[in-house]
Amino acid sequence: MKLISWNVNGLRACVGKGFLDFFKEVDADIFCIQETKLQEGQIELDTPGYLQYWNYAEKKGYSGTAVFTKKEPLSVAYGIGVEEHDHEGRVITLEYEDYYVITVYTPNSQDELARLSYRMQWEKDFLAYLKGLETKKPVIFCGDLNVAHKEIDLKNPKTNRKNAGFTDEEREKFTELTEAGFVDTFRYFYPDKEGAYSWWSYRFSARAKNAGWRIDYFLVSEALKERLEDALIYTEIFGSDHCPVGLVLDITQP
Repeated sequence: MKLISWNVNGLRACVGKGFLDFFKEVDADIFCIQETKLQEGQIELDTPGYLQYWNYAEKKGYSGTAVFTKKEPLSVAYGIGVEEHDHEGRVITLEYEDYYVITVYTPNSQDELARLSYRMQWEKDFLAYLKGLETKKPVIFCGDLNVAHKEIDLKNPKTNRKNAGFTDEEREKFTELTEAGFVDTFRYFYPDKEGAYSWWSYRFSARAKNAGWRIDYFLVSEALKERLEDALIYTEIFGSDHCPVGLVLDITQP
């Protein structure tokens, strides 16, 4: 099974830059996107063979997630069941017979860390949500988690130490995810790989210089670790300030 995750940073703009070409070419079983920046009815995407599920932010032109899947889920849930967090269209959960698949767009801590305290509460509540699901069946979750976990995960760790996405607090919350039994699939396969990034600022020719951050992830429950086959970063794909990331796993194993 192949899964893709992509922060498109505005789906309408990304469609104008080749989104559907990649969508068709990669032929994923499940394709998750974040930061659609859409309201209902603002786009019609023709994706033959896929069911579409959308979660829109109440604020126009902001946040938002979607999932395109070939296989119909048993159920679909929007948000994490916490009123404080469920107005920004950040989470969609698809339930299948043997696992859950979640797309998530984690809140950014913003300039001068204006939203860091909210982010900390989000992290606590999202982890509780994941662990609650995991009592029923394993979890696969993906998306823009807005954090580079370790120094290897961004080009300039020293100068970004106290910036949003690389604060000690955010990095510790990611560590808590892994300590809670969720596997960072890319590092599972490529623990020492440097220069592997999924986001580059539009400023300072950052992408051309590969001065980026790895902030887009697939994580899975420990129970699925033996089924992992590969984790991918599609650095050659443009259309957003993020590139797509992928996961391949064998779900035919008993």
